[in-house]
Order: sequence, then C-alpha cells, then structure tokens
Amino acid sequence: MEETQEKTLARESVKIQIPDSTTPFDELDDTVKLAVSCAAEKKAEHMVALDLRDIASFTEYFVISSGANQRQVQAIADEIREQLKKQLGAKLVRIEGYATGEWVLLDYGDFIFHVFDRKAREFYDLERLWLDARKVQLPETLDAQT
Repeated sequence: MEETQEKTLARESVKIQIPDSTTPFDELDDTVKLAVSCAAEKKAEHMVALDLRDIASFTEYFVISSGANQRQVQAIADEIREQLKKQLGAKLVRIEGYATGEWVLLDYGDFIFHVFDRKAREFYDLERLWLDARKVQLPETLDAQT
C-alpha cells in the first residue's frame, strides 16, 4: 500500500525584522540632500527618507513627502527638478504623474522622490510597504517644516 502524507492548510508565520538603526543624513549623496532641502523650501509635509540599499537593487533611497493640493505637489516637484539640474547638473531619469499632481514620482536612478497629495499618500502608504527599510534621520531644521 502507498503511504499517504497528511497535508495541512496551516500558514507559516513570517516575521519581518524592522531595523533599529537609522541612516545619518550626512551619509546621503548631495543630490538627495538637495532634493530634501528643496522640498522643505516649498513646505512639503511629513517628509520621510528611507534607506533601501540593503533590501532593493533598483534604487538606494526613497524620499516621500506630501503637498496640500495639486499646485503644491507640482511646485515641490518643479523646485527639485530645477535646483538639481541647475546646482548639480543632475539628470532626471523619468517623471511620472506630474499632470494629475496626485502622485509625482521623480526618478534620479540612485534615489526616487515621491510627492503625494494627502489622499493619495494615505491610500498608497509607501511607508508601510517598505516597513523593513531603515529610516534616514532628517535634520531637525527640516522637521519644523515637515
């Protein structure tokens, strides 16, 4: 007689280890620092930077911020694009979502800057999706504006 194996539908639990350490702001490339600064100048809200170097191969950092409305979202994106090109000669790889102004994605290769309106940021919740990424410690001078 054939032996039968018992199978169960029990789920195996998976634990996600959330890093305790943070990445210092000084460790970031000049382009990322300038982009964060530009967003803060345009009053970007709730800015968060995530260090993806240990968990992703397509980019090193995500910077996530919010604007109050479509105009502010576009103004933040415009300021980042203009100043990075003007001051550092940084070339944008691609931009998505600018026309609607709900979620503008600025891809610079080494980092991706996301500018959301408030509702879109809450809906997509990138911080939750990238929960296992280390946070970047943003300067306190920016915290007053974020």
